[in-house]
Amino acid sequence: MKTKTLKKNKVNVVTLGCSKNIFDSEVMMSQLKANKFDVAHESNDGEASTVIINTCGFIDNAKQESIDTILGWADAKKNGEVDRVMVTGCLSERYKDDLSAEIPEVDAWFGTRELPRLLKTLKADYKHELVGERLLTTPAHYAYFKIAEGCDRPCAFCAIPLMRGKHVSTSMNQLVTNAKQLAANGTKELILIAQDLTYYGLDIYKKRNLSELLERLSDVEGIDWIRLQYAYPSGFPMDILDVMNKHSNICKYLDMPLQHASSNMLKAMKRGINREKTDALIATIRQNVPDIALRTTLITGFPGETEADFREMMEWIEKTRFERLGCFTYSHEENTSAYALTDDVPAEVKKDRANQIMVLQSGISMELNQAKIGNTYKVLFDRVEGDYFIGRTQYDSPEVDNEVLVHQNDGFARIGDFANVKVTDAEEFDLFGSIID
Repeated sequence: MKTKTLKKNKVNVVTLGCSKNIFDSEVMMSQLKANKFDVAHESNDGEASTVIINTCGFIDNAKQESIDTILGWADAKKNGEVDRVMVTGCLSERYKDDLSAEIPEVDAWFGTRELPRLLKTLKADYKHELVGERLLTTPAHYAYFKIAEGCDRPCAFCAIPLMRGKHVSTSMNQLVTNAKQLAANGTKELILIAQDLTYYGLDIYKKRNLSELLERLSDVEGIDWIRLQYAYPSGFPMDILDVMNKHSNICKYLDMPLQHASSNMLKAMKRGINREKTDALIATIRQNVPDIALRTTLITGFPGETEADFREMMEWIEKTRFERLGCFTYSHEENTSAYALTDDVPAEVKKDRANQIMVLQSGISMELNQAKIGNTYKVLFDRVEGDYFIGRTQYDSPEVDNEVLVHQNDGFARIGDFANVKVTDAEEFDLFGSIID
């Protein structure tokens, strides 16, 4: 039963999953606002008549979170707390036929590239003149900056091409225009995202063109940091290292998911690279950019992963000493090529192996952080929590990496501003320091 009057033109957008989904929600919100909707992101005020859920369908845990969220809002509709529930994003792209039969309370389902149809359902127009404009859901000083959609890679475990389609680069001119718009509105950090940054330009310029894009983005006035996420190791364009060294506003940071260390596993995963080439690539990157922070993600429990494969990965992590590292357990996804394999590593073994990796990485991170004590770093401050100003160095991306904490007794920082911080203490994933002039 309704307890309050809902605002008919208010839309609440709920975002699940990765930074690509955040970007898509921000574009959607900009279009809704231009069509005179009162739009909010993950609002709790209970006033919105329509809820749009932007879902993730990447792995089992993400799919379950999306389904649970949809069911929660379906119940809210039954109780009269909202009038309409609409679902978009990766889970909807992949499973909307099945889900629409199971959750009839949802009014409409849309795929990852159906924003115009979604808007039309709301009796709104897709405004082409707004291409590139967004309503940021992040703090204004940083923004996720998607340079391409989809993926052409054949990775055996990955369902992204099924949900996002083939790789499509955004033109360089459009991206530079978008960057200027963001800078004019106070954005200081661009976090470049795509399913594979290193593939940028192959479709429209017939060559890997990430280095030229970086050159042009680095010239945008007001952009102090440019960060690279989701680079693919096979066919890595080495010229971006020269650009990174040339421009001080390109962070010495690279997120490159490597997935495994064992050549047997890499072959089974269809990664197009082996252990020896991976090691050579890492060595070349570190030789060319000595102060770079390398972030990677790994998978445990891919079909056929033996104890020997796992031990090789553990020894490799200890030897390579990544500055940042995350780990997932393998998820057996239908319609991927790995789905034809037997999912033969028990769930508890997958989880135990992932935990062992993160314990090992915790120790490595602690050692690397302890070595930073006494050093001074440029820090961009994101938020305040309790008595602490919390920020990041150029070596850290939001949400997933280390943070720098400054107690209010050790200096004052404005959110969205840079300050020099001298590190006085360190834990596994946090640095503590004081602001210096």
